[in-house]
Amino acid sequence: MDWFQTIDAYCERTDPGFWSEPLNAVTNAAFLLALLPALRPSQGRRLGVFEIVLLAIVFAIGIGSFLFHTFATRWASLADVIPITIFIFAYFAFALRRFIGLSPLWTGLGTAAFFAASLLAEPVFAPLAGSSAAYLPGLFAMLGIGLFLILRKKPVGRTVLLAGLVFAVSLGCRMADQPLCDVWPIGTHFLWHVLNAVTLGLLLLAARQMRGVAASALRAT
Repeated sequence: MDWFQTIDAYCERTDPGFWSEPLNAVTNAAFLLALLPALRPSQGRRLGVFEIVLLAIVFAIGIGSFLFHTFATRWASLADVIPITIFIFAYFAFALRRFIGLSPLWTGLGTAAFFAASLLAEPVFAPLAGSSAAYLPGLFAMLGIGLFLILRKKPVGRTVLLAGLVFAVSLGCRMADQPLCDVWPIGTHFLWHVLNAVTLGLLLLAARQMRGVAASALRAT
């Protein structure tokens, strides 16, 4: 496999040049901006280890996506996809453990089951969603966990559900990029970046909210 082979997958790219996707490239700054609310001090509470890991993965998502939309090679594609994939499964495990309160064993088993279901779901949804099919399990997870938490009357559920709804719109923008090329040459993939950054920001906020609830509970005991 030629790791330096150029990939032309988006409307905005018209040649192999570094800045052939200017909007797709610069909108990756939105991922870095999404980190700022989570980094802001909150009542003297420090970030937990897993929260720091999530922040680091989001930072890697922004950098990896920038590399892909500038170099546009196979190796850069991996730099783009791998951090996103890691975040999906890491946050799912985080949600099972922190939001739902499962034990470490059940969290591990649940995450493994989600991973297996994702592998099976991708070829099933590919005829409908194309390359975006890989992201549908993450969407279903956000909507499902958000609704579950709302039914359990946990305020963090609204934030997770809102993240899922934003991600649904974001996924629509990703899927619309190629079909709209003829009428909208710059494409819609840059909106995928911006809305994904909003999604990740909301998920990081949800993690912060849950940590605040836990801290309040400890003070009350």
